[in-house]
Amino acid sequence: MSGHSKFANIKHKKEKNDAAKGKIFTIIGREIAVAVKEGGADPANNSKLRDVIAKAKANNMPNDTIERGIKKAAGDANSVNYVSITYEGYGPSGTAIIVNALTDNKNRTASNVRNAFTKGGGNVGTTGCVSFMFDEKGQIIIDKEECDMEADDLMMLALDAGAEDFSDEEDSFEILTTPDDFTAVREALEKENIPMASAEVTMIPQNYVELTSEDDIKKMNRILDMLDEDDDVQSVYHNWDE
Repeated sequence: MSGHSKFANIKHKKEKNDAAKGKIFTIIGREIAVAVKEGGADPANNSKLRDVIAKAKANNMPNDTIERGIKKAAGDANSVNYVSITYEGYGPSGTAIIVNALTDNKNRTASNVRNAFTKGGGNVGTTGCVSFMFDEKGQIIIDKEECDMEADDLMMLALDAGAEDFSDEEDSFEILTTPDDFTAVREALEKENIPMASAEVTMIPQNYVELTSEDDIKKMNRILDMLDEDDDVQSVYHNWDE
């Protein structure tokens, strides 16, 4: 696989999120609520909930906060009315952007997402207009500084558990899986106490777009910042080569 290091982006996001940890916890709280509603409050019988808990731990969410979220969702299962919506569109110079949201008010979210695109000189398109430029993959990032296992042993562990690809980047290891195999691979690593900087099913661009003009970079950052500030937005994927 190409050595396109995602870890720098992860670190960048983490630093940004430290300033807005409340936002990350809100996002994960909603994901916990939806996972509990769909599959029950017992992580042993709910793989989606197990994945969300792993994501929560990777983002340093305290255990008691996770447990409180599960209990609250289990008690209020009927009041959880979040709907999952995906928006696709274009940023400056044809960059592709996908936005996943969990919302209890579709009109509000649609208006906010459209506004973010417009303010950054982009536009929301129709379903499927850019998603074909991305591959849905399970992606696990491991910080080399945190990992004691040898690269070859880690690679064999991941591949034996069902991973598709393993790459040795400058500061991290990246493991890719199909969405279906993601949970099994993540749990195999967890069993060996491998610390994960990030573990989630994500959308990976097939090709990246470079923005050369200052104006385009400013506009793209405007879109991403506005989406980042919106509590309904769970995740944003794009093919801008930052």
